[in-house]
Amino acid sequence: MPTQVFINFPVKDLEKSKTFFSQLGYTFNPQFTDENAACMVISDTIYSMLLTEPFFKGFTPKAIADAHTTKEVLICLSCDSRAQVDEMVKKAVAAGGKAAPAEPIDHGFMYYHGFEDLDGHNWEIMFMEPSHVQA
Repeated sequence: MPTQVFINFPVKDLEKSKTFFSQLGYTFNPQFTDENAACMVISDTIYSMLLTEPFFKGFTPKAIADAHTTKEVLICLSCDSRAQVDEMVKKAVAAGGKAAPAEPIDHGFMYYHGFEDLDGHNWEIMFMEPSHVQA
């Protein structure tokens, strides 16, 4: 079985977060979704667990960072094209998120931009030319 990745995020309003990410084209696994958590499917092996803040607090004794003022992590997801990077950021902004404060960055072989979700978590979206990646 391939390694699966589960990225856990605290969210203030689970339903609003589910609506936001649904508008970006993500789906949720109902088997692992209830009133406390939602399992967002990113790929066959990558998932994001959106956890209500009270539920999230049950997993750590530390305070929850306010992602609007502090960055605890940067998540970067790949896309199949430069146009898909721009489209994902547009969808995020239309759904109520914010575009990353910096303009898109183009290194020639790699292009990226990003957005903040409703809770201020940073999501970077990137495309890398397949010919540039060495096996």
